[in-house]
Amino acid sequence: MEKKKTLILGATTNPARYAYLAAHRLVAAGHGIVNIGIKKGESAGVEIQRADAVFPDIDTVTLYIGPQRQPEYYDYILATRPRRIIFNPGTENPELEALAEQQGIEVVQACTLVLLSTGQY
Repeated sequence: MEKKKTLILGATTNPARYAYLAAHRLVAAGHGIVNIGIKKGESAGVEIQRADAVFPDIDTVTLYIGPQRQPEYYDYILATRPRRIIFNPGTENPELEALAEQQGIEVVQACTLVLLSTGQY
């Protein structure tokens, strides 16, 4: 299996949140992660950072913030130049999807947790 470095946008320290579960399952599957969120802490042993530094080696951005909060991150997401963006349930955003596709970024509407559990990640 190819390892895919993943940026988790909406990372959290709350174990009841899907972003937290995704961080742990990605790490357990051997994928490197970058946690981007608004609160300090760590998830899956990786510090949660602000969206300041751009990480150029990101394969996948997986979104855990709603479409109403995404516009402030458009430039950041696109600057990472990921191969794909996963829009998890509730994060679908036609505007960001169109911007990504214009830059040749694959857009996937799916659940990261399901993709991991079915071997489709």
